[in-house]
Amino acid sequence: MGCALGTRVIRICVLCFLLGPVCPGLSLEWVGRPDASPLGPREQEWAKTPQVFREGLRLPDWTMPEDIKAWEGSVRAQVRNTLLGLLGDLPPRPDPRGVKVTERVDKGSYILERFEFHNGVDMVVPGILTIPKAALSRPAPAILALHHYGSNKEYVCIETEQKDQRINDHVGTMLVDKGYVVAAIDGYFHGQRVGAGPGGKTSNAGQQEMELFKLNLWLGRSLWGLMVRDDQCLLDYVVTRPEVDKARIGATGMSMGCMRAHWLAALDDRVKVVVGVACFVRYSQIASHGMKHHSVYLYVPGMLKYFDTEVLHALIAPRPHLELCGDHDELEPLDGIMILDQKTKRAYELYGRPDAYRCLVYENTGHQYLPEMKTAMLDWFARYLPVETSSNRFPDGSPAIH
Repeated sequence: MGCALGTRVIRICVLCFLLGPVCPGLSLEWVGRPDASPLGPREQEWAKTPQVFREGLRLPDWTMPEDIKAWEGSVRAQVRNTLLGLLGDLPPRPDPRGVKVTERVDKGSYILERFEFHNGVDMVVPGILTIPKAALSRPAPAILALHHYGSNKEYVCIETEQKDQRINDHVGTMLVDKGYVVAAIDGYFHGQRVGAGPGGKTSNAGQQEMELFKLNLWLGRSLWGLMVRDDQCLLDYVVTRPEVDKARIGATGMSMGCMRAHWLAALDDRVKVVVGVACFVRYSQIASHGMKHHSVYLYVPGMLKYFDTEVLHALIAPRPHLELCGDHDELEPLDGIMILDQKTKRAYELYGRPDAYRCLVYENTGHQYLPEMKTAMLDWFARYLPVETSSNRFPDGSPAIH
């Protein structure tokens, strides 16, 4: 299998009968969970949609790149520019030299820093940086830890316990213990930014989300575009840090954090490795399963006029890319996972890098971040963004890894 991914039972299961002629020969890589309770039948596409509505709906069928020279020559850049345009009229990002470090604490094996920056639009963005002490003398790879909907920088980066352990997206201390610099910010309407929107402290997180979504439509831009832009501001700052190896930066997240990682990597080649958890989803399948499971922040005006989310994965290729999914996750329906898996494989095969992409589907698993998924995440980064130590350097001090 190349490298251990912390999986107990992996098997290949052909599921073409679910999609018929759409994807002949498609197979998914499954992770068995014999101790998990069976979750029953999955909801079928369009089960709730009136036939007349479905017949009038036109969804995109964007063709994945087939000619590597044309794709790399000009098409890739054109596609990325179209995608950026769909996010709306976004102001230039601020100079990362304006970031202010507000606290620095020695935590024993690592340094914890708190920082903040004004995003150049509407808010001060608070963040956390954890720095393994080894990185003070030798730059280390960095991971952007992108929190999910309802989480925040504290949970994803330093607090190991969360109210709902099924969606516990904490990865920060696990990564810093492995030698990675880890960076996280509070996204819009999360963490310390709740109460900093149009309605001020009179609005809770959900109300602030709606206020920001509506106001930014009036202003000719999307809330999602601003969220992705903030993540790029974080990346701008991380690459200025002397403790960070600027050529080795990864991004990971669960659910909303997963989609943040996809968009960030698709739009910014500085992200070299991606691990997504529980949001390997096509917008068409969000529509065909009733539109109930994703909040308004995610919606980009005009997106389905041109693309579905396979465009993100085409833009990420051929960088190493792991997806970890649940087979009963309503936020990433299995039929959409199957289509995305096939299309993404094509992109990596076009580059001659089929080994750099994997999608693992966990049996009898809903919208969850399982411990074994976290092991798989760590293994993927260890394989494609290894931390240099004295044991993986040649006697002359040069790195024995690449």
